[in-house]
Amino acid sequence: MIATGATGGDPLLYMPRSKKPARSHSRRRRVKKHSMILSTHNYVLVALGVLAIVLGYAIMRLENEVDGFLSLYVAPLLILGGYLEIIYAILWRNSTHTGNSARSAE
Repeated sequence: MIATGATGGDPLLYMPRSKKPARSHSRRRRVKKHSMILSTHNYVLVALGVLAIVLGYAIMRLENEVDGFLSLYVAPLLILGGYLEIIYAILWRNSTHTGNSARSAE
């Protein structure tokens, strides 16, 4: 059936509001326990990589010569090693994570 608006203007379709079922208090949000992606060992390796990078830049600055042995050979290797250490630290995974799935498959 078509009803008119409150001001008597355009006709509106009458649609009753649907009632939402009341939520019971017995259902509570379940908090999932998430494990950390990186372990403590990973963070130690990242810290060592950052330390190597900072040490490499400090050696490069302290020698302050373009043709010096430390600034030309040692410092770039330390910096590169630091970046590689950080990449390794992020990708490193404990062997117990993969060992459990291999054992359950047997």
